[in-house]
Amino acid sequence: MKQHKVPSNIITKLISLYVRLKFGKLHWDVRYYYRDTYYCQFIQLKYIFKDYFFKKKYKVISFDGEFAPELEFVIPFAYWHYKNGTLLKTEGAKFTKEMYFFSKNHEEVYDVRTNEGNYNYETPRILYSHNYDIKKWEQVPFKEHFANNVYVYDKTILVIANRYNTEWDGPPISFFSIEILKFIFDNLSPYYSIIYNRPRPHQITSDTSEVNDLNEYDLIKTDYPQVILMEDLWTENKIKANNFNHFQMSVYANAAKFMSIHGGTAALASCFKGENIILSKQGPEHHFGCFQTLFPKLSGAKIHHAKNDDDVKDYVQHFYIP
Repeated sequence: MKQHKVPSNIITKLISLYVRLKFGKLHWDVRYYYRDTYYCQFIQLKYIFKDYFFKKKYKVISFDGEFAPELEFVIPFAYWHYKNGTLLKTEGAKFTKEMYFFSKNHEEVYDVRTNEGNYNYETPRILYSHNYDIKKWEQVPFKEHFANNVYVYDKTILVIANRYNTEWDGPPISFFSIEILKFIFDNLSPYYSIIYNRPRPHQITSDTSEVNDLNEYDLIKTDYPQVILMEDLWTENKIKANNFNHFQMSVYANAAKFMSIHGGTAALASCFKGENIILSKQGPEHHFGCFQTLFPKLSGAKIHHAKNDDDVKDYVQHFYIP
């Protein structure tokens, strides 16, 4: 995992010293997130009068980092400023305008998402934290805003949000394998209208990971014709969505159950209430308890963290089969 740097000044040195003294037994690959939390909190001190006393529209929020932290921290931060009356403008990557639906002035100024863009210390949090009691953070009503009468089926909608991407400069680690997909389809098809979603590279804004091919689509079309493919719905685009992000959120808004993979896939699925089984086999989220603290905050969704394939099967049987 790539280590990052905060600006070198007396404040950051004091914060780093405090973290080393208090959390010195922790490995450096998680310890610097503690430092980042304190530094972000310190940065927000300079806006106390603008945010709580003057309350004029001044805040420009710009972000070119990855999809997950944008959903987890940046958009709720922007929404807080909108509700506070201090949001002036937002800037993001391609296909983000609808995600900032509340922003009167949003521009898509970035063509790609970058790892460096994640470390935006102007936000109250970045990536992972030991403290998700965030003052300038407001739950965004995505489900209410994107709810529609287009994607409605006879049975409750279950979205399977899969991904098969490189992780930490290596091969895919957390993903729903062909075996797990078969298990899900075999056990849950009688009870749900299942929509399967694994976006192709051209449908989303590229970031630091490479999308690989799981070769599951032919299997689904042949053996599980009852499963609805998100890409087929996108081809029809009955709701006239402006882009794939807009379209995804329109479909997700009508779903009650989700199964997803850690990262942006899980973050998006957790923004629409209901219930979400998240498969995450490793990552800083485990150390910081993100699936027990941060993810439920995104919409009030009930989150089940599966650490392996057996957990997925167990949660399916215990929570998703009526």
